[in-house]
Amino acid sequence: MRYARIRDPAGSVRRGAYEDGTVTAGGETYDVDADAVDLLAPCEPSKIVCVGRNYADHAEELGNEVPDRPLLFLKPPNAVATPGSTVTLPAGKERVDHEAEIAFVIGEQARDVAAADAMDYVAGFTCLDDVSNRDDQNEEQNWVRGKAFDGAAPIGPCIADPEHVPDDAAVELRVNGETRQSSSRDYFMFSIPELVEEITTYMTLEPGDVVATGTPAGVGPLSDGDRVEVEVEGVGVLDHEVRQG
Repeated sequence: MRYARIRDPAGSVRRGAYEDGTVTAGGETYDVDADAVDLLAPCEPSKIVCVGRNYADHAEELGNEVPDRPLLFLKPPNAVATPGSTVTLPAGKERVDHEAEIAFVIGEQARDVAAADAMDYVAGFTCLDDVSNRDDQNEEQNWVRGKAFDGAAPIGPCIADPEHVPDDAAVELRVNGETRQSSSRDYFMFSIPELVEEITTYMTLEPGDVVATGTPAGVGPLSDGDRVEVEVEGVGVLDHEVRQG
């Protein structure tokens, strides 16, 4: 199954089965394009844990070495942007990039989880765009200005059960219809079980938290009015636009 969250015409937030742009909740089926409903981010994370340089080709394109353990950083809840939204880029910056990522959502509280048990804590998969302000990222160590600004993590459109997402699931990003990034889970440097074990050694993951597994080569700058699509095999397509702040 794939699940999404909507705000229905009465203003209530509902969770239901997602299929071909429709959400079925409470016995009613809504067309998210035609009906007066808002498609929301599929979960409400207390934090987004992001993995840097988890694809060797991305590390190479930025002139960085591949780390010997997962490189981790955080995005806070204010970074979450809904499918179909318009992300306002930080003003006065020379370069803000797209970064397509396969993300997974935690289903139950996880602390000190062994890699062998990790998938028991994964509720499903979704798409994420790690929108990155390179101007400030290159000037700071904690990447708050570079990675944690409002709307810096569009997520969605749904959460797909793990069995619907292949072990070699493809991820692709398009800007205005042009493919810029294309890869798959086959090229992870650190697997999902390894990531869960490493992260939960240091912090507790709560239900609804998101782990973004890193981006492949092909990251590039965004411009005012660009339309971005992130597609993960088995999940669907997350789309959003950007405008210059």
